[in-house]
Amino acid sequence: MQTLRKLVFLLAMMSLSTAVFAGPQQHVVSPDQLAAAVAGHAAAQDADRTAIREALAAPQVRDVAASMGVDATRLASAVDTMNGTDLRQAANAARQVNQQLVGGASTIVISTTTVIIILLVIILLIVALK
Repeated sequence: MQTLRKLVFLLAMMSLSTAVFAGPQQHVVSPDQLAAAVAGHAAAQDADRTAIREALAAPQVRDVAASMGVDATRLASAVDTMNGTDLRQAANAARQVNQQLVGGASTIVISTTTVIIILLVIILLIVALK
């Protein structure tokens, strides 16, 4: 029993001594770098959501959505629940729509309509699967 106590005491002292002499821990990534990365990721997601909302607010997109029987307001509210790959894909399609509708174009060509439909289908699938 005495030997067991000495062994436990010795192990306790060894573990304490390594913690004391090890000094402060060094992190591979500084807290500032980590905070900047998180802020950059959040800013990118905000920009993606803004692009999608902008596309969904366009009258041409609302008209195409209405012709498909889709409520554009419901789609716009679903944008807040999107993240990751789904958000990036929808944002890329939305940016294409926004670029093609720049300058107040009043006519929609087939390619613009196709991109709008793709955007709406992506968002619908994301909403339906969640």
